[in-house]
Amino acid sequence: MRASLSRLIPRGPTILALGVLVGLAFPALAELVRPSMPVTIFIIVLGTLLRTDGKAVIAVLGRPALSVLLPVTVMVACPVLIGLIAYRFGVGAELALALVLATAAPPSSGTAAVARMLGLDGTVPLAVTLLCMALAPLTVPLLAGWFGGIGLSALDLALRLAVLVGGAEGVALLLRRFAGVQLRSHGEAIDRIVVVALLVFVIATMAGVRGQIEADWQGALLCLALAFACNLGLQGAGAALLPGALVERLTVGLILGNRNVGLVWSALGAAASPRMALYFAATQLPIYLTPRLIDMIISYARARKPS
Repeated sequence: MRASLSRLIPRGPTILALGVLVGLAFPALAELVRPSMPVTIFIIVLGTLLRTDGKAVIAVLGRPALSVLLPVTVMVACPVLIGLIAYRFGVGAELALALVLATAAPPSSGTAAVARMLGLDGTVPLAVTLLCMALAPLTVPLLAGWFGGIGLSALDLALRLAVLVGGAEGVALLLRRFAGVQLRSHGEAIDRIVVVALLVFVIATMAGVRGQIEADWQGALLCLALAFACNLGLQGAGAALLPGALVERLTVGLILGNRNVGLVWSALGAAASPRMALYFAATQLPIYLTPRLIDMIISYARARKPS
């Protein structure tokens, strides 16, 4: 069993992509595991915290480009740019607001874990994600009001973030203090647990999506096209426009493109219209399909690199 789970880690991107297909093909299964979403998010964040070197995170926070410029770009510049483009091309007020709110969400909780699967450095995504989560209660409601006027409670969002991040950090600190030696010797086991949690989370995010597609396939196609365009556009911009090695640029691209849309979606509750909810669901597909594409790009680049 342990050997089988160990083989999941290098194949993580493929497994996440298959998880999307499983969730769509078996809607009853997606509905069954949907209540586990908060638990899986907690496990993903906790596992990432346990597998990240605290000194390395502090070193990242000491670099202004990563601790100040990148979080502001992620949480303010990107959603404003996407919102202006959406209104310029006349996608409609509902979809424009959905695009803004999805892009205003902090980076996905699993971005650091996905980066590790791809052989990238998970420290930068973790540090930037934590900073962006701290900004979210301020920036998301402001952007929602600016672009659409939806009453989003900053307090509710702040509480959700506090439970997710603060709870995981508290447990991680306790485990590091009282079981530090065991954690260092069981690092691969933690990685296996995170991969399984990601797979369950991916399947759960597909709950209800198949029914929405069948009810409004044209709207679903539009939302899907916009979700992929937004995600790939932001990832491509991060990878193409920034200096540095390919792996560093791809890491920044992951941070820019893959967002924790479910967090904002949950905070909106009934304020999210059916069209907005359909777009939020569509954003889950590129989040979990693009890592396989990035894996192929990295493999191709390494194959072309002279030995």
